[in-house]
Amino acid sequence: MKVILTRDVEGWGTIGDIIEVKDGFARNYLIPKGYAYPATDNYVRMVQNILKQKARKLEKEKEKALQIKEKIDNQEIVLKKKVGLTGKLYGSVTAADIAQSIKDQFDVEIDRKKIMLRNPIRDIGIYTIKIRLHPEVSATIKVNVQPEEQ
Repeated sequence: MKVILTRDVEGWGTIGDIIEVKDGFARNYLIPKGYAYPATDNYVRMVQNILKQKARKLEKEKEKALQIKEKIDNQEIVLKKKVGLTGKLYGSVTAADIAQSIKDQFDVEIDRKKIMLRNPIRDIGIYTIKIRLHPEVSATIKVNVQPEEQ
């Protein structure tokens, strides 16, 4: 039986692929779970329309990410934090702190999960941080951590 996949099915294919499977596998697993439809003309057109809509949405997201990259790429943000006698920070600078600082300085909303910060920053200094705005678009930003005036 020929079916068209509506989702990625590991070992079988990706969304939009038309594959040949055994009748029982299609009727008992793929179709009831919503992973596939029979490969009739109507279902093929429907899945192709869904793929076109997803492609347009991804293109809009990429354009938005490029606009954000223009604003923040290679810019520097300054974060003032309390520092102990040894130069270590009280607490740390996290991705949420960086996202909030970007929002305050550049008026750009960035999800903290997109900020590629392996470990929180615990020392004063200048750090280069990568921000993944889209699977194809990344920006870098310099974070200058300075001691807070007392």
